[in-house]
Amino acid sequence: MIAIMGGTGFYEFDGVSFSEQINVNTPFGDPSDGIVRSRLGDVPFLFLPRHGRGHRLMPSEINSRANIWALKSLGATKILSVSAVGSLRESLHPGDLALPDQYFDWTRGKREGTFFGDGVVAHVSTARPVCASFADSVGVAASRLGISVHRGGTYACVEGPRLGTRAESLFLRGAGCDLVGMTNVPEVFLAREARLCYAAVGIVTDWDCWLEDPSQHADVKKVLSLYGANLSRLKAIAADLIGHDAPLSSPRCLCSASVKDSLMNQFDRLDSRKKELVEFLDA
Repeated sequence: MIAIMGGTGFYEFDGVSFSEQINVNTPFGDPSDGIVRSRLGDVPFLFLPRHGRGHRLMPSEINSRANIWALKSLGATKILSVSAVGSLRESLHPGDLALPDQYFDWTRGKREGTFFGDGVVAHVSTARPVCASFADSVGVAASRLGISVHRGGTYACVEGPRLGTRAESLFLRGAGCDLVGMTNVPEVFLAREARLCYAAVGIVTDWDCWLEDPSQHADVKKVLSLYGANLSRLKAIAADLIGHDAPLSSPRCLCSASVKDSLMNQFDRLDSRKKELVEFLDA
């Protein structure tokens, strides 16, 4: 089942036949908000407003561990992330849609970024953090609708909430990053720890601030304006993706690797609570 993480109201698709809000308690606290479970035709899907309804959570305040745990507990197997991003490349224009396949973590350690710890040590590979098979499905959905999406590239996740300096923008650009945002880390890595397929579509809303012309630099009005203007295209892609939802069986999907294989501990020597955590992630 597909879960969508994005802005409030994103789940309001034409053709939704059923909708309920579910409040989930997790070992890591409360998710950003109640999770909406809906059906599009005969196909169920989940929606979680990442920042909470009314956009009340800053990026570093989002409880990503609780969000991912809650979605998995309700049966999600794939997560489609939707967010605004800034462009660090001439080829990525405001109004474009982008589907990155790599991440550069430029946050500052304020975010809880792993399910492990407290006696459980595991090292999960994130060399390819995005599910290639699920990203292909997103790309196919966009193609069916005649919507252009840039494939590939690196998303740099910064701490926020402030918008960046030109020095930071130029540094990230020089480091090989193509997009910049504040939300996809650590959720992309937690999704891998939880064996969930993850892909993200970014709406390019601005040029960040690496251009010389100050009038082209990012500001909130530009971000909100372009995000709103492109919401219908994103909803169309998501609806098509949900309508064609099917299990992923491609050998390119690396997300099913066993969590137990990444453990440094001996599983049999963990206490019952820690075993339950590992088994939940490994399910």
